[in-house]
Amino acid sequence: MTISVLLADDQAMIRRGLRLILEDQPDISVVAEAADGAEAVDLARRLRPDVCLVDIRMPRLDGIAVTRALAGPRVPDPMRVVVVTTFDLDEYVYGALRGGAVGFVLKDAGPALLVEAVRAAHNGEALVSPAVTVRLLRHLAAASAPPRAVRPPPLSDRELEVVRALARGRTNQEIAAELFISLSTVKSHLSGIQTKLGVRNRVGIVTWAWENNHVEPS
Repeated sequence: MTISVLLADDQAMIRRGLRLILEDQPDISVVAEAADGAEAVDLARRLRPDVCLVDIRMPRLDGIAVTRALAGPRVPDPMRVVVVTTFDLDEYVYGALRGGAVGFVLKDAGPALLVEAVRAAHNGEALVSPAVTVRLLRHLAAASAPPRAVRPPPLSDRELEVVRALARGRTNQEIAAELFISLSTVKSHLSGIQTKLGVRNRVGIVTWAWENNHVEPS
């Protein structure tokens, strides 16, 4: 199955480079390009690509606004948005993750991670590069998050262990090995945790863990 991708970046050279990297893969096809946020939203809604690769800084609508429009909490059929950014734009990444992005990549991360990001998003996986995710979220942990109106249901001790492992950047396989449980059990725990916390994906779980001080930075 070919993964259809929409590229949104205001720089033509960046879009061209991303297209070359992605279309070099036999299972990925770039179906459209957008030079600004408003165009990205319009094209995404009309074409319904499997993955939208969205830059943070764009004219008319920035990446955060695009993410909210395509994948926000009030969107009935959210799309899979991966935000492209740099570490210096951490506050924008935080807003994008809370706005519904399923992942992000740094622009200087290299072709392999970009391809991994697209495939992971298509497969329903939220965290593309655990190491990069932890680095960003640790940097954001000092920032206070808006208080929740309703406290989420308490997690069990085992669920908290899974959350802490995930927030430290562990993959499902690593969590299973670390906690001496099966891979299917890890997936079951993650599904239950998402339901209890009212989040859509792994990014939401990790963000919740850092916001609520359930991870000790190493």
